[in-house]
Amino acid sequence: MSTGDTQGGDRRAAVVVGGGLAGVTAALELADAGLQVTLLEGRPRLGGLAFSFKRGDLTVDNGQHVYLRCCTAYRWFLDRVDGAELAPIQDRLDVPVLDVAHAKGPRLGRLRRSALPVPLHLTGSLARYPHLSLAERVSVGRAALALRRLDPSDPALDGLDFATWLGRYGQSPRAIEALWDLIGIATLNATAEHSSLGLAAMVFKTGLLSENGAADIGWARVPLGDLHDTLARKALDAVGVRTGLRARVTAISRTPEGNWRVDTEDESFDAGTVVLAVPQREAHGLLPAGALADPDKLLDIGTAPILNVHVVYDRKVLKAPFFAALGSPVQWVFDRTDSSGLPDGGQYLALSQSVAQDDIDEPVSVLRATYLPELERLLPAARGAKVRDFFVTRERTATFAPTPGVGRLRPGARTDTPGLYLAGAWTATGWPATMESAVRSGLSAAHAALAALGRPRAHPLQEAA
Repeated sequence: MSTGDTQGGDRRAAVVVGGGLAGVTAALELADAGLQVTLLEGRPRLGGLAFSFKRGDLTVDNGQHVYLRCCTAYRWFLDRVDGAELAPIQDRLDVPVLDVAHAKGPRLGRLRRSALPVPLHLTGSLARYPHLSLAERVSVGRAALALRRLDPSDPALDGLDFATWLGRYGQSPRAIEALWDLIGIATLNATAEHSSLGLAAMVFKTGLLSENGAADIGWARVPLGDLHDTLARKALDAVGVRTGLRARVTAISRTPEGNWRVDTEDESFDAGTVVLAVPQREAHGLLPAGALADPDKLLDIGTAPILNVHVVYDRKVLKAPFFAALGSPVQWVFDRTDSSGLPDGGQYLALSQSVAQDDIDEPVSVLRATYLPELERLLPAARGAKVRDFFVTRERTATFAPTPGVGRLRPGARTDTPGLYLAGAWTATGWPATMESAVRSGLSAAHAALAALGRPRAHPLQEAA
């Protein structure tokens, strides 16, 4: 569609820049409200940083992504693209935690909930958790009760680090390692000392201390591309969204008529509404003058890497669908055999390594020498197994860094220029950089745009509540 098309200048026309979860969500909501939507994505696929690719016979996710029952926006997204049955949630939270450095050899513990009301739903598991002393378990309970009293949206919490707060409530280094960081590293992509108290409080209060089943874990039993690309494209097509792939946006500007013009390398698009749903640095480069009072704040939002280690064995070495590790460089291990299409009876494990600053640029040979022996320490069955394939995927800017003070840097959906909106997990959703945050941001941008157009629409999360 070039400038001068019949949609040019039409207030009902919208362009969404970016085809990750935030952009797809915004496009679906705008189209559902009757707007004529064009979605532009520079990559040859949708899904952003939650995607799949082929490696021989394997279909590989670039990284392991999970969500929780409390992730109501991402659950809405799965329903919206008819993918909920492909990414089911545990009936009840159950996380095997293996401490390989225990003095008497590897020891298995579990973090799981009961059917009791909050906060009693976790007390039985905590009382039996073997990776903490009795005194540490008691102190964890006291800190959890104190967390329930915090308001994650309080700006004062944004400037404090989580580790300092945990220290005030008597949390030992071991308690931080074996519980708080075990969960926080996976959800925040940062250790407690580098995490905003506001974001940490949001994670633990919402996930563990809000409702009985809030922390039950869900994950895709199919490749992520089936959900975030194939099914997303089908949903977009069904509501008339024009999707342009390999369409890198080069500029966003005002037309003489007061509309927006979005330029790609090949085409230009005119619209009354633009949603910019790209990473913060890319957004900074595309924002027109005056869109934000201080656009350079976007450049102050740091990033954090995630490394994913992929190992294919010639036999089954892990019985559980996943586990977490202590006393090892290994963090979380998932069995991706079925979803990958591994054809011949081996097993494919994916290691999700957050806070990966030390490893993200290491050669594959170094990572192999580090992680294969660690898997053998954790999984005795791996000691006699043949490694058929070993490879890594690296996301150097996987998430925004949830450091103290980041909250004041995250902009809302509305800009200072009418008709231009921001979306992305890095915007002010109140959540860390998760699939949930991305979908929430897309909903926020779409509904802000619809309100400005005089076409308010019931918010799906409010309806669900």
